[in-house]
Amino acid sequence: MWTLSNNYNNWDALESEFEWVKDMKQVPQDEIHHAEGNVAIHTKMVLSAMQELEEFKQLEDWEKEILLAAALAHDIEKRSTTQIENGRIISPGHSKKGAQTFRVVLFEKYPLAYSLREKLVNLVRYHGFPIWCMEKSNPVKELLKVSLETNTLWLYILAKADIIGRICNDSSAMLERVEFFKYMCIEHDCFGKEKAFSNINGRFHYFNSQENYVDYQPFENFKSTVHLMAALPGMGKDFFIAQNFDMNIISLDEMRQKYKVTYNDTKGNGQIIQESKHLAKQYMAKGIPFVWNATNITELMRAQLIDMFVSYKAKVIIHYIEKPYKQWLKQNHSRQAKVPENALEKMLFKWQPPSIIEAHEVKYYV
Repeated sequence: MWTLSNNYNNWDALESEFEWVKDMKQVPQDEIHHAEGNVAIHTKMVLSAMQELEEFKQLEDWEKEILLAAALAHDIEKRSTTQIENGRIISPGHSKKGAQTFRVVLFEKYPLAYSLREKLVNLVRYHGFPIWCMEKSNPVKELLKVSLETNTLWLYILAKADIIGRICNDSSAMLERVEFFKYMCIEHDCFGKEKAFSNINGRFHYFNSQENYVDYQPFENFKSTVHLMAALPGMGKDFFIAQNFDMNIISLDEMRQKYKVTYNDTKGNGQIIQESKHLAKQYMAKGIPFVWNATNITELMRAQLIDMFVSYKAKVIIHYIEKPYKQWLKQNHSRQAKVPENALEKMLFKWQPPSIIEAHEVKYYV
């Protein structure tokens, strides 16, 4: 059974095991919300509180391991985001950055099945969501999105432990918010499970438009199909394309080689992207399917392209490829146009695998 650590009840051992745990005792917290003290004290309290919760005790052992890992890492990036503003200690963006850091930690040293790893990473990403859900501009849509990216029962348990594992005057009000989150999940049939949609086109339309009716089924008259590749360099995109596609390919790497443009040539890469987009528009206008072959490792990169493709009434299918860390390094080392390892490490901390809501279809090859 997978485990991040066997030392959840031995803090000294955890500090010896993980450098990022050792960092926690140096990170202060605002005394209004965390009168208990620094991040280390809070995290210890969360781990203890979680193990006392009845909902946690009822889980399978493998689920407990996922939740204990999430509890240990949920504030991993308060160390880099904590600052003082108007005399108050704040940590803006620590959840999102923490998720990205923890994904890299797991990928490099603690391999876990892809779908479980992403659910675990997104527990870190969304650990504050149950408290702030109702303050979102569209709480229901945000809730359903979260249900597709992590397990909402696990998230409920983590959020509850996060409140109990601190000292603050508004803990009762915070716990009420967490309970309300649970009832919202039950009401919308996504507590401990993904929200079911009648079809993938309806799901894409719901999350990528102003539509608020979950069961709306749009009439899709696609004029072409775009296969959007997404993978870190060296994961095997070119091999995958050669094995699976017999159609036009827009390859940014090939264009770089053609025009002798390096990865760090901002102006050159900008020109290549514009030329590639122009060619894509020509294909879509004629109804010609094609493959867009580039790394597309962040949500923003993909969204900008998908918006363009959809505006031409194209069906978009993302193909995401991932290999284990050591195999990935070996493959990159042996490829003709290998990427320097220091550049790969920088990319890892920007890397965001695609969510299933980003395109009409998302296919994972992991």
